[in-house]
Amino acid sequence: MNRRQAITALAAMSATLGIPASVLEAAQREAIRYQLSDAPLGFEPRFFTATELAAATLLMDMVIPKDARSGSASDAKVPEYMDFICAEFASTGEWMRKGLAWMEGESKKRWNGAFTAGTDAQRGGLLDAIAWPAKALPEAQDGVTFFNRFRDLTASGFWSSQVGVQDLGYQGNTFVREWTGCPPEAKAKIGVN
Repeated sequence: MNRRQAITALAAMSATLGIPASVLEAAQREAIRYQLSDAPLGFEPRFFTATELAAATLLMDMVIPKDARSGSASDAKVPEYMDFICAEFASTGEWMRKGLAWMEGESKKRWNGAFTAGTDAQRGGLLDAIAWPAKALPEAQDGVTFFNRFRDLTASGFWSSQVGVQDLGYQGNTFVREWTGCPPEAKAKIGVN
C-alpha cells in the first residue's frame, strides 16, 4: 500500500468509526514504530529509565520468581504496576530511585559492574546482606530500608494481579447455593466449637 492508499483508507476508517484521522495516523505511526523496534508491545515506562526498569524487574523476579505453581512478578506485570505507582506518587518514586541507585553503587563496589551484570550468586549475596534487617551491617541500612519497601511493593503488585490471585487459590466472588456453615475441620483449626 502506498502513502496515497493509506491516507484514503485512514479517511474511510475515520468516517466509519467517528475517530479523527489524526488519531488514526498517530496510532498507525506508533504501530509501525513498534514493528521496527525490539520494544515489547503495551508498556512504555513513565517513571523508570531503561536501566532502572531492567534492575527493578530483575530484583522483583528475585523476590517472587516463577515456580511450578505460578508465574514470576514480571509475569504478573508488577513492573507496570510499580512504574505507575512511582509515576503517580512522587514520594514513592523518590525512594525507589534512591534505592535502585544504592543497589547499583553496591554492585559496583562488590563486582565492579551493574546489578543486572552480576551473577546469580553475586546478586543473591547482595540481597542476603540487606534482606534480613536484624543481621544487616549498619552501613547497609539504606539498602535494608529500600529492599523492605521494594519487597512489600512487589508483593502488593503480585498478589493483587490475576497471576497472584490464582497463586493464592482465591475462591471468593463465587455464588454459594447453600451455606452449611464453617466446616468442622476449619473450626477445629482455629479452636472454635
